[in-house]
Amino acid sequence: MNVKELVGKMTLEEKASLCSGLGWWNTKPVERLGIPSVMVTDGPHGLRKQAGEGDHLGLNESVPATCFPTAAGLASSFDRELIATQGRALAAEAQANDVSILLGPGTNIKRSPLCGRNFEYFSEDPYLAGEMAASYINAVQSEGVGTSLKHFAMNNQETARNSGNSVVDERTMHEIYLAPFETAVKKAQPATIMNSYNQVNGTFNCQNEYLLTKVLRDMWGFEGYVMTDWGAMHDRVAALKAGCDLEMPSMSTANDEKIVAAVKSGELDEAVLDRSVERMLNILYRWIETGKKDVTLDLAAHHRLARKIAGETMVLAKNEGGVLPLDTSKSTAIIGAYAEKIMFQGGGSSHINNPYLDNVLEEYGKVASGEVIYAKGCKQNGETTDELIAEAIEAAKKAENVLIVAGSPQETEGADRKSMALPKGVVKMITAVAEAHPGAALVLTCGAPVELPFLDKLGALLIAYLGGQAAAGAIVDIVTGAVNPSAKLAETWPMNHRQSPAHPNFGKSGDVRYEEGIWVGYRWFDAHDIKPRFRFGHGLSYTTFEYSEPRVSASEITEGEPLTVSADITNTGSRAGAEIVQLYVGQDICRKVTRPIKELKGFEKVRLEPGETKTVTFTLDRRAFAFWDVSKHDWVIETGTFTVSVAPCSCPKRQKSVTVKVNSTSETLEPLTLESTIGEILATPHAMEVFGPLMQAAQSMAPATGDDEMFSAEGMMEMAMGIPIGTALSFIGGQIDPNVVLGMLRQINSLNGIE
Repeated sequence: MNVKELVGKMTLEEKASLCSGLGWWNTKPVERLGIPSVMVTDGPHGLRKQAGEGDHLGLNESVPATCFPTAAGLASSFDRELIATQGRALAAEAQANDVSILLGPGTNIKRSPLCGRNFEYFSEDPYLAGEMAASYINAVQSEGVGTSLKHFAMNNQETARNSGNSVVDERTMHEIYLAPFETAVKKAQPATIMNSYNQVNGTFNCQNEYLLTKVLRDMWGFEGYVMTDWGAMHDRVAALKAGCDLEMPSMSTANDEKIVAAVKSGELDEAVLDRSVERMLNILYRWIETGKKDVTLDLAAHHRLARKIAGETMVLAKNEGGVLPLDTSKSTAIIGAYAEKIMFQGGGSSHINNPYLDNVLEEYGKVASGEVIYAKGCKQNGETTDELIAEAIEAAKKAENVLIVAGSPQETEGADRKSMALPKGVVKMITAVAEAHPGAALVLTCGAPVELPFLDKLGALLIAYLGGQAAAGAIVDIVTGAVNPSAKLAETWPMNHRQSPAHPNFGKSGDVRYEEGIWVGYRWFDAHDIKPRFRFGHGLSYTTFEYSEPRVSASEITEGEPLTVSADITNTGSRAGAEIVQLYVGQDICRKVTRPIKELKGFEKVRLEPGETKTVTFTLDRRAFAFWDVSKHDWVIETGTFTVSVAPCSCPKRQKSVTVKVNSTSETLEPLTLESTIGEILATPHAMEVFGPLMQAAQSMAPATGDDEMFSAEGMMEMAMGIPIGTALSFIGGQIDPNVVLGMLRQINSLNGIE
C-alpha cells in the first residue's frame, strides 16, 4: 500500500476525520477510498473488548477473555520469555475478536507504593521496566497485533491525574521516568504510544512537543502514531502540531472541524496533518497485512497457561524453618475469605471478564490426603467479627498446617491508596491466627506493597500479587511444592509509606513536585542506608544457590567498547530450581553529579538441577555506565572506576564485585586551575601520573594531626578533597612553588586535550 499516494487522494475533511476515533474503541473509516475502521481495546493482561456500546471505565460487560497475571507479578518473574509467552496468548485472543491494537503495556515507574494503578505497572527500576515492556511488545506484535505503550509520561499517581502538573527536572526525567519508554521504543517499536492525562512542567502531555516530538521521535526514532488516553485531549490543533496524532474517543466531529478550519486559515500547515495521517495509515495497513485471520481460541488451554505463568510470578518472601512446602498428608487449616474467592485483578479499565476462576480450597483439596479445615476469618471486604476470629483460632489450633489467604480488598485505577495498611479486620485476623499457631504461612494477594505488622509471628510469606484467574491454582502449586518459587521483588517493600522518598510530595493536586529526583526505590534506600521491609530483588526458593566471583573481559575499557561479565551459579540444594541473577553497576566517584550507589543493568533467569552449575554472561554497553548530562542534554560517561556486581538481590552484603575502569570519550572536562579542589584534580584523567609524586611530598609536609579522633588521617583526607589546591599550598608554608603546581595543572589539561 502506497500510503503517501493514498493521502494525496484524500480531501482535507477526510484527513481530519482520521485524527479522531469512531465512538469508544474504533478508528474512523474512509469508505470512498477503502480505508477500514479498526478496533483498539484494553489489554495489558487480558482482552477487554466490550460488547455493544462500550465505555472506558468498564461498566459494561466485555467478552470472555483470559485474565493473566498483572504487570506487578510479571515483572517479579524477571523472565523475558515468560512475558513473551503471555504476550503471544494475548495476541491470539485479540485476533480471535478482530482487535487490531492492545492498549498496553503500562510501563510507568512506581514512584510511590500508594499509586492505585501500580498493579498494572512493572517496576520502580527503569531498566527492568523497559526490558519487560520491550519483551511484551515484541511478542504481541510478532503475532500481527499492535500495542499501545502507556502512559506517556510522568503519570505516577491517580490523584488529580486529569489535571495534575508533574514538575520534574531534566536529569530525573531521562534517567528514571523516560528510560523504560526509551528502551521499549528502541528495542520493540510499539505500533502506538498513549499519552497520559497529566501535565509535565506546565504543558499537557497531549500537546507537549518536547516529549512527543523532540524526545519520542527525534531522539528515540519512534515510527508509529501517538494517541490520547481516553478524554485526554485539550487543544486539538496545538496537540497535532506537538505530535499527538489520534484523539480517543470521539463522540462528535467538533475537533475534526477545528483542524479543517486551522488549515484553511493558515494556522496549521496541511503538511503537519498529512504527517499524522500517514503515521496512522502506515500502522493500520501493517496490521491488516500481518494480522492472522480465523484464529480459534482454546480458553481452557489459556487458563492452564495462566496458571503456569502465575507460578513464576509469586515471591516467597519468608520461609523460616522450611514451613513451606506444606506436607499435604497432614491436617491443614485454610483460613481467609480469599481462599474461597481470591482477589486476582484490579479495578478500572483493565478489568477482565474471565471465563474461569480457580479456588484455593478446591485446588488444595485435590492434592491433599490429610484433613482440610476451613474458616473464613474475615469477609471479602476485610471486615471481621469476634465470632469469625474465634472460628479461625479454633481451626488453627486443630490443624498441623495453617495456611492463611488474605490481602488488599481492592486496587483500582482512578484512586490512590491513603496508606499501605491492610484493613484492620485483616490485620486482626492474621495476628490472631499466627499467635494461635506459630509458624503459620500467609499468602498475600495485593497489587503493591502493604504493611506487615504481623510478619515476625509468621513462619512463611508468599506474595502472590494479583495473579489472574488461575492465581489460586498457582498458589496451591507453590505451597505444596509442585512448583519451586523463583520470583523476586521488582520493587522495594518499605516498612510503611512514610519510608518512601516521594511521600511528602505524592498524591497532591496542582503541582506534583518530584523533589526526590533520581532517588526512587532502592536508589533512595541505598543512599540513606535505610533498611526496608524487603529489598528490591529479594525472593527465596526451596533450594539454595552459590555464586562465583564475577569475571570481566577487561579491567579497563574505552567508552563504546562492550564489557562482558560472567559468573558461575551452582544449585547447592536438593531440588531443581531457577535463580534470577542480577547485575548492578555503580560509579565509585563522579565529579559532576551525585550518582546512585548501584543501578540494575542486567538480569538473567537460570534453571538448575541439584548440583548443576551454569555460567551466566552479561554484556554491558555504553549506557550501563552513563548518566544524563543536563548541560549537553545527552548521555555522558565520566572517566572513572565502576563497581560491577552480581547478586541474588540488591542487598549490598550479598553482592560479589569486580572493579573496572572506563575511559570516557564523551565527557567535557573543565580546565584545572589553582581554584580546582584536590578532589576534582585527583578524579581527572592523567592527574595521578603527573601529580602523584608531588602529592606524596605534600602529605609528608603536612602538620601532624595528633591523637584526637576528630583529626584522624581519614578525616583529614576527606576534608582535603574539598579544598582548592591553591589554598592547600598555604597550609605547607610555601614549601611548594605555586608556579610549579600551575605548570602541572596545565600539563594535565594538555594531556586531556583542554586548552
